[in-house]
Formats: sequence, structure tokens, C-alpha cells
Amino acid sequence: MTDKPNVLRDLDPEALSLARKLVRSAGHVALAVQDAVSGFPAVSRALTATDLDGTPLILVSMLALHTKSLLAEPRCSLLAGDVGKGDPLAHPRITLFAEARQVPRDTPDHQRARRRFLNRHPKAALYIDFPDFSFFRLEPRRASLNGGFGRAYALDGDAFKIAVPGDPEDWLRLEERIMIRYRDATQLAAAIGAPKAHRYRLAGLDPAGFNLIGGSVSFRYDFVFEGDEWTAVDAELREILEAVYPIRKI
Repeated sequence: MTDKPNVLRDLDPEALSLARKLVRSAGHVALAVQDAVSGFPAVSRALTATDLDGTPLILVSMLALHTKSLLAEPRCSLLAGDVGKGDPLAHPRITLFAEARQVPRDTPDHQRARRRFLNRHPKAALYIDFPDFSFFRLEPRRASLNGGFGRAYALDGDAFKIAVPGDPEDWLRLEERIMIRYRDATQLAAAIGAPKAHRYRLAGLDPAGFNLIGGSVSFRYDFVFEGDEWTAVDAELREILEAVYPIRKI
């Protein structure tokens, strides 16, 4: 009797980078929950952003069935990865298994989630403060990455965590300052190799990188340094921006 072949590849830096980018660049995901009424698996679509530490955020109505289901059973999963031309199964995607944690209102965590979400989805301002809407953090527990045919990997949830050195408010202030000064990021997108799109804008900054959005195109740029190397991240960000916009300063 022979052992069954292992279809999983060993996780390498390229696969890890792809997994993180799929999650951190996603503007929407397929969200799977256990239906609180029938017990059947239920799938819906949700807009998403990421918190400073890389945890996915969703904003949902308390009237929605998937929200009631998350409150009854917080274990859920999400599928991220856009389909391009050709065979949809040839495009990378990731399934993230998570536990949903509601973010209490009138807390610093809620204010931070609100700012991060609006940076990613400005049109959400129309309903983000409705009393029946609430934020949930989808805390990663493990993940399954399919990078295309024959490229399957398993990841631990900690692989998606971003270390946030210092006070999170310092990062939010830096993010706000940069997004105001570099609102039109089309030149920046071209300089860092983003796909061609109509007028890119900055859509969020965290200690591991930043997101750009141009129309329906989302592009994630990861810093060479991340985590607790704040000075290196700061220096790299300044170098990138000041090379593209030499007259402006952060």
C-alpha cells in the first residue's frame, strides 16, 4: 500500500506574497456562512477592506440573513480573487477560513474600521452610519491558496497578520496625509508597474504596503520592509513618492 500523493506544494515566498495580495487587494469577496435558519451553507457577496493589521473588514446590515448567521455562528469563509480572460479556473484565488467578530460602536476600533472602509469604498458614505449597519473583523484562522493549475498551498492564519508598531493613530494620520497630498495616484501607479487603468487613486496604507484603485482595477504594492521596521518602511515610502512627485513632500 502506497501513500496518497500530496497535492499541496511547500509554501514559498512567491506563493505567500500572492496569498497576501489576493486578500489585501480584494474589494469584494464571496462570503460563506452557516444559515441560522436552515443550517445549510449560504453564500453572499460582501464589500471588504482590511484593517491596519491586515484583518479583512466587512460592513453589513443587521437585517441581512448572513449577518444574523454570523452572530449565531461566527465561523465563516471568504473567497477572494478576480476572474480575468480565459479559463476562470486558471486564475489565482484564495479561500480564507475565519471567525467573525463584531466591532463595537463608539470605540477606537470602530472609528478606525470606518476610516479604512471609506478609503476603500467612498460611496459607502451613503449608508455607513446607518444604525442597522455594523462592522465585522474576519479573523483569519487558515487559508487554502490555488495559484492556478497544480499550484495549491495551505497557509496558517498568522501569515496574513501585519505587525503594527507604535500607535495605530500615527499610521492613520500618515495615511490621511498621504491620501490628501497624493489623491491622484496615476503617475505613482505607472511608476510601480500597475496595470493600465483610468485615473488611479490611493485606497489605503498599512505597515506592509498600500492599495491603488483605478476604475475596476485594484493593485496592491507591498513594501520590501514591513512589521516593526518603521524607519525602513517610512524611508521606502518617501523614496517612492518623492521619486514620482519630486516637488511634493510627505
